[in-house]
Amino acid sequence: MNVKAAVVDAVGEPLRIRELVLDEPRANEVQVRMAATGVCHTDAVLRDGWIPTTMPIVLGHEGAGIVERVGSAVTHLQPGDHVVLSVNSCGTCRSCLSGHPAYCLEIYAHNFAGGRPDGSSAFTDSDGSRVGSHFFGQSSFAEVVNASVRSVVKIPEDFPLELAGPLGCGIQTGAGSVINVLRPAPGGSFVVFGAGAVGLSALLAAVAGRVGTIIAVDVVDSRLELATELGATHVVNGAREDAVARIQEITGGGVQTALDTTGNARVFRQMIDALAVAGHAGALGASAAGSEGVIDLPTALSRGIRVTWIVEGDAVPQLFIPELIAMYRAGHFPFDRLVKTYPFTDIDTAFADSESGDVLKPVVVF
Repeated sequence: MNVKAAVVDAVGEPLRIRELVLDEPRANEVQVRMAATGVCHTDAVLRDGWIPTTMPIVLGHEGAGIVERVGSAVTHLQPGDHVVLSVNSCGTCRSCLSGHPAYCLEIYAHNFAGGRPDGSSAFTDSDGSRVGSHFFGQSSFAEVVNASVRSVVKIPEDFPLELAGPLGCGIQTGAGSVINVLRPAPGGSFVVFGAGAVGLSALLAAVAGRVGTIIAVDVVDSRLELATELGATHVVNGAREDAVARIQEITGGGVQTALDTTGNARVFRQMIDALAVAGHAGALGASAAGSEGVIDLPTALSRGIRVTWIVEGDAVPQLFIPELIAMYRAGHFPFDRLVKTYPFTDIDTAFADSESGDVLKPVVVF
């Protein structure tokens, strides 16, 4: 099958849309015609070489579409099903079997290596040369993909597919970090550093959980204004205020739960310093090599704080994504406020708007 796809040919190069050949789905794969795909920071991280992979490659890992074919080993999905594509995993390691597929022991091979675990790729160029596939088990910057079955999440047919895609990674990551990992108490306190799509998804989860004091820290006033509209009780502009001092003032001595979505070492240190005694912090922002932060270890020990590094919100996508959809439909999780759609042909503009901060969650529509 010939399909149009956005290809990265080498590290740091822009995405170029061209026609590729898609192979037949394997026994454990699902062929999906894409309706929409979110643009995520992790796509840019791979494009720019922060995480090594095989190039050229088709990226995209927040896909949503309709099943066209299923492999011979797939029994719970059928053509016509509406699906979201999420993180891939092996399904058989200790992490997968204990309900933590985001920490799969074979996570690189199944998500970042640029092909199937056996080394094959679903895509070839017009001259027969290999083009990498199966980024997050899907490579959804293509009209049709052969996705690993463990990446596929069935959703209600009446849910808008242009909204569904970001649930596969960014929205799931932010919300899951709060709901599955940090679990701030109703009436308790929570701060998120970084009011982008992931940070505001975390904020929405805290609002849904009836957390009493919800603080957003960013350096862009428009994002802080939106955070207030979405339910933040306080906002702090870190470029104009001492974020640690302000958080301690708001909370009366320190915040109980905190999340850093920026990957910035200085911000990470601020988060640690803003914690209350026995506070719990989460970190999930991707960082370039050499971004190591510094923690005052003796002081941290005496305060009894916890720090958890979080991948994909520590979620089981097949369970958690339907939960987020139910929350949205009940009016408790309005993540649609973060989304802006673009035609697939404008994918470079979507990337640029995401990186400039002008748009929180771009979604390209096929």
